[in-house]
Amino acid sequence: MNKQQVFSINNEQAFNDVALQIFRHQAENCRVYHDFISGLNIDPVAVQNIQQIPFLPVEFFKSLPVVSSNANAEVTFTSSGTTGMITSRHLVTDVSWYVESFRAAFKLFYGDIEDYTILALLPAYLEREGSSLIYMADDLIKQSKNPDSGFYLYNHDELFHQLKKQQDTQKPTILIGVTFALLDFVESHAISFLQLIVMETGGMKGRRKEMIREELHKQLCDGFGVKTIHSEYGMTELLSQAYSKGEGIFNCPPWMKIITRDPNDPLALLQNNKAGGINIIDLANINSCSFIATQDLGKVYPDNSFEVLGRFDNSDIRGCNLLIA
Repeated sequence: MNKQQVFSINNEQAFNDVALQIFRHQAENCRVYHDFISGLNIDPVAVQNIQQIPFLPVEFFKSLPVVSSNANAEVTFTSSGTTGMITSRHLVTDVSWYVESFRAAFKLFYGDIEDYTILALLPAYLEREGSSLIYMADDLIKQSKNPDSGFYLYNHDELFHQLKKQQDTQKPTILIGVTFALLDFVESHAISFLQLIVMETGGMKGRRKEMIREELHKQLCDGFGVKTIHSEYGMTELLSQAYSKGEGIFNCPPWMKIITRDPNDPLALLQNNKAGGINIIDLANINSCSFIATQDLGKVYPDNSFEVLGRFDNSDIRGCNLLIA
């Protein structure tokens, strides 16, 4: 399997064919996934369509090396979490798959990166090692080839002045921010910048109370003077992201798919328009596991867009983009 086969997918049949090829490869070569499938008494040879593929619970990334390659990890991404929380580790043996995935997805949803100034307000992520979000944001900043693009920690005055500059010069701008930091910013530096794209990545990191999406987005819309808030849905265990351009409705790139499962029967999949646990197929995860059962609750719509509704009870609350419904 090569990148061309994955990132050129443009229809349902191509997705299913590639997904089944990757499933068979990972069922054989990923020890953790192999043992999980065996424990379910499922014969990989008998799996003939994606509805029959078993999804690995995301919690396995917290305790075991989920890899489908013998190569050493080029980078290890780790999840964020509050003090004392066990975090996930994603051993990425070929980081070029991640780079190809997020660059292609950004171009698909937003166009040429060089058309934008990228501002990243990501203090919680900048203050620790191993953040896949920082890796992505850093690359997008460099790819923009714009000297005004850059990271911000708690220097809100500098960010405010940069936003005013962008507004005055009418430069297309994307502000990527962790939720609590965006709220902190607008409390002291309200601005009315209608053309600004504000992209929240979720996460209060214990700094603020969790909020429902409608309340959060209203505060951010009021604070930045925009009509809608964009969102990114991704996680440490994935190498692809889904994007929302408003109203909390996300769309996946063609090599990523969301399927919901019955909360009371994890092996039973649901039809569209029914709320359930979110299962993710991420074909960019070719060297780990492409079939992940998350602890998020959501609903998939007939056009394959989806909405994140919250979390299962007693599960960790962490980014990116996990809001309480």
